[in-house]
Amino acid sequence: MNFHQLHIFYTVAERGSFSAAAQALHMSQPAVTMQVQSLEEYFGTKLLIRSTKRMELSEAGRTLLPFARKSLELSQETDAAMAAFSNKLQGRLQLGASLTIGEYVLPRLLGPFGREYPDISIMLKVMNTTQILEEIAGHQLNFGLIEAPVEHPDMVLDSVMEDELKLIVPSGHPLAAREDAIYLDDVLKYPFVLREKGSGTRKVMEDVLLERGYDPESIRTVMELGSTGAVKSAVEEGLGITMLSTSTVKHETALGLVKMIDIADASFKRNFYSIQLRSALLPMSAMTFLAYLRERQRTQR
Repeated sequence: MNFHQLHIFYTVAERGSFSAAAQALHMSQPAVTMQVQSLEEYFGTKLLIRSTKRMELSEAGRTLLPFARKSLELSQETDAAMAAFSNKLQGRLQLGASLTIGEYVLPRLLGPFGREYPDISIMLKVMNTTQILEEIAGHQLNFGLIEAPVEHPDMVLDSVMEDELKLIVPSGHPLAAREDAIYLDDVLKYPFVLREKGSGTRKVMEDVLLERGYDPESIRTVMELGSTGAVKSAVEEGLGITMLSTSTVKHETALGLVKMIDIADASFKRNFYSIQLRSALLPMSAMTFLAYLRERQRTQR
């Protein structure tokens, strides 16, 4: 038995036929068949049940499949870890990211990553979570980065980064001048400018309010806007206060246009998640990028 045979067996099982596996592996179909037969001879049992209409895994094949997948994943993880010492990694990285991540978080990370791995080309699509799932399912994206967990029978979710929302007020707001502790009761007296219902940012805020015994519907919302940029502009103009990710307002706070405020009796933390097809093996470029995100998160704690 060798790793190459396990890779071929796994690809045949996932693709559902020898011809599809041969195309994916850039091999001839007889060569694929021969390698699977060699693996069957090694184990002394049939791994695939072939018929004129379809191909199915035998009981032994179903038992072997998760081990074959683990061996491939371990090989990729090993290559990714060792590539850090040579920076020779090449490939195309295709990912989708939801709005906050794609517009505010990743741009500051892609530059350093590109300098560390100059031979990886990056294609980033910024879109909503539903669109990301559709493109992953259609094999148009390797994986996605999203702001809130979702359930999908064909996909697997993994936490890769942490994020925090804070109260954002105009520079001249009464809360901006307060030096004492500020509590939720103080904050909820003022009008809010919020992202639209269903956005990941708004959901985090509403979930925490519910945990603290507040009805999100009781918030005096004077405006609902479809982008973080529009919300920031409205807050700058004094139309209301809001809750936003700290990563989205660094520029505005540095210029003194708005102020970030801690709320003493509530913490608005969340995770960002990677999502991919359960049956797919990520290319080396994607695995390296996810490892890079986790390492950045670890070192910045």
